[in-house]
Amino acid sequence: MRFNLRVLEEAHDVWHPLLERVKFIAICGSNLDEFFMTRIPRLIKKINKGATEKSMDGMTALEQVEATRKEILPLIRKHADCWRNELVPALAKEDINIKEYSALSERNRRSLREFFEKSILPSLKIPKEGFNGSAIESLHVTLFVTGFPEQDSCYLIDVPTEKFGRLIRIPKMSLGLEMERQIESVEYDFVFLEDLIANNLDLIFPNEKPLKAYSFRLTRNGEIDILMDESSDFLNLVKKSLPSRKTGFPSRLEFEKITPPFIREAVATALGVATNFIYEFDGPLGYVDFWQLLKINRPDLKDKTFLPSISPLLTPEKDLFEAIAKQDFVLYHPYDGFEVIVDLLKDAAQDRNVTEICITMYRMDPHSPVVDALMEAARRQKKVTAIVELKAKFDEENNILLASRLREAGVHTVYNFPKFKVHAKLCLITRREKNGIVRYSHVGSGNYNAVTARIYGDIGYLTARPEVGLELEELFSVLINGLPDEEEKSFRHLLVAPKTLKSEILKRIDREIEIQRKTGKGYLAFKLNNLEEEDVIKALYRASIAGIKIDLNVRGLCSLKPGIPGVSDNISVISIVGRFLEHARIYYFHNGQESEVLIGSSDLMFRNLNERIEVLFSVPDAHLRRAILEYMLKISLQDNVKARRLLPDGTYQRVMPKDGEHVINSQLWLIQNRGVWHERAV
Repeated sequence: MRFNLRVLEEAHDVWHPLLERVKFIAICGSNLDEFFMTRIPRLIKKINKGATEKSMDGMTALEQVEATRKEILPLIRKHADCWRNELVPALAKEDINIKEYSALSERNRRSLREFFEKSILPSLKIPKEGFNGSAIESLHVTLFVTGFPEQDSCYLIDVPTEKFGRLIRIPKMSLGLEMERQIESVEYDFVFLEDLIANNLDLIFPNEKPLKAYSFRLTRNGEIDILMDESSDFLNLVKKSLPSRKTGFPSRLEFEKITPPFIREAVATALGVATNFIYEFDGPLGYVDFWQLLKINRPDLKDKTFLPSISPLLTPEKDLFEAIAKQDFVLYHPYDGFEVIVDLLKDAAQDRNVTEICITMYRMDPHSPVVDALMEAARRQKKVTAIVELKAKFDEENNILLASRLREAGVHTVYNFPKFKVHAKLCLITRREKNGIVRYSHVGSGNYNAVTARIYGDIGYLTARPEVGLELEELFSVLINGLPDEEEKSFRHLLVAPKTLKSEILKRIDREIEIQRKTGKGYLAFKLNNLEEEDVIKALYRASIAGIKIDLNVRGLCSLKPGIPGVSDNISVISIVGRFLEHARIYYFHNGQESEVLIGSSDLMFRNLNERIEVLFSVPDAHLRRAILEYMLKISLQDNVKARRLLPDGTYQRVMPKDGEHVINSQLWLIQNRGVWHERAV
């Protein structure tokens, strides 16, 4: 929830273009929705089972629910205030108006009513009279219609936002074609779909007296439980489990503030929602739907685009295999173009010397050029293996369809890891060359997704080093064929969870403590999404007590408490939320004169280290280790514009430039200096 508060700060920040500020409040809504679809249901299950075990900070499940509620209540008030008092007026100044139906002119109401009758009304599903809670879809706005002659009679109307969008644009008046075109280009007037429906109930119930409708929104448990046995068909089990998400138990009930108490009580009772999970909004429900406003054609109200960097050695006209064979490359998206990876796979598909491609897939774009390249490679009779993670949360259905498409194209598709999610981001291309087999490896922190590569800050590494390729080949063999329990693979360059990654991280922290004792020159710096794993946090405390300076850039959840005298006073923690989602994982160990940099997919959470297949990669190239440290890790740690510092009490404070200190917005610096990490001394 504190991370969501930092996201909300971006919606307040007038330095962002206006529609980008709207994007951040939509992200706030999305984050809250996911919180109530995943984390809260786990606590509800524990409460219902009467579980008494306590979390690391000594709270029962019920106490955790109460604690999060105390954080959420002021947070949603701030969301509503930001929308109502800042964003709506700012949008109006730019001729983007969010209007109430009752405030519209008679002519506008008439044109909207006509649109409603012709287009929306035929799509409305009006259930039979009475309250049918099981028919209420999660995260949809629902109208509770009351005022019928029969006592306690009511109807529920699902607001069909998936078909029409949440905001309905008001049709233009007939002002002459040329004038209409001019207005069309600059004016955007909207009403909420639920407001339009609520004010035209007489078209739905023509024989009834004036009725009233109140909005509410239900969130359901989004966790799906899959019970496996050795003979089970995993894909079909996942497929059969997905419908349960639509009928999962309620985990949150939201009402607009004007809803009468008796209606709230009736809905909550019918759905079986306890008071702790009921929330009131002084404003519209479902802020996630405001993503719709980002479709408005107003480039002046959005972030300026930039052309991503591509190393001169990796441009499309170059032989990418030859370039990577000569030297390693580090890529930092979106500052570096993801086209390099797409082009490499396209070349691999068409290169007659390429014999095999292996890749992991977690979240893929709908029209993926990566998938197209893999299918083309399979059509050209190359051996192509895709490890598709069917349990990628909220992408299960997409990935089932993806697995089917790949199989039909002749790609060997692997998805049978019921116990562990395959979260590692890996690709291996095997090629016959003059001197034998050469293996081209890519290890990264981001999905092979051309869309998110433009908005997520992710790091990746390309190399043709034989020792790395052989290790990656062995790992793919394990992922594809399995490994007997009595066997255990150990690697030099790859740290693999759940077998060795955690122990190797702890080993490196202990190594730094020993160096600190001998030389006094220990140093650790990590950049990651979340830090929660208990043993790792204890190890970092030990390192701090030993006198090691530790700099952490943890975007989201951080369970470590910095600044505790005698325990963590040598640890500094910042969080950065900005234009791009900070998603790279970089772990730096000073290690005396032999600095080590790990990059890859893994955060330091229990689930990453124990319940997932994750990979961190020890960067072998000394020049690129320095480049990652200087131009990626240190730049983020020096941020004094977007950075927020974690205080010992768990709150965050804006980092401000000191007198005479150079102002650094790390993401802006990376845009302006993109590609500097490709430069090598001649």
